[in-house]
Amino acid sequence: MSTETPIIATGRRKTAVARVTMSPGEGKITINNRSFEDYLPSIQLQNTVLKPLEIANVVKNFNFVVNATGGGIAGQAGAIRLGIARALLVTDPTLRPALKAEGMLTRDSRMKERKKSGQPGARKRFQFSKR
Repeated sequence: MSTETPIIATGRRKTAVARVTMSPGEGKITINNRSFEDYLPSIQLQNTVLKPLEIANVVKNFNFVVNATGGGIAGQAGAIRLGIARALLVTDPTLRPALKAEGMLTRDSRMKERKKSGQPGARKRFQFSKR
């Protein structure tokens, strides 16, 4: 990996999309021009994002600039996690078995089911009247 070229990876979860730009640095994470701790207020969401870095033992080696759009805060955290894991694979392909075993490379494709015509919701039906 050259020091000039940043690595760009994309992560998605539900309707959230995260574009992750990784460059060598001291472990600083910026999400939508805000600090990592400021954007993700709960420790659980922060740990979700840091999990691939902990598995690869590179928590303080790279800087990340993330652009997250769509979905909610939890969906965005999952998308960021996938983007970081994919970016780490570009730098070191030998991390694939460890990341895959922890489920970091699996895209969570669950989405909201669409509403069908003739019904009030995706699964709900209008009340049936026998007579």
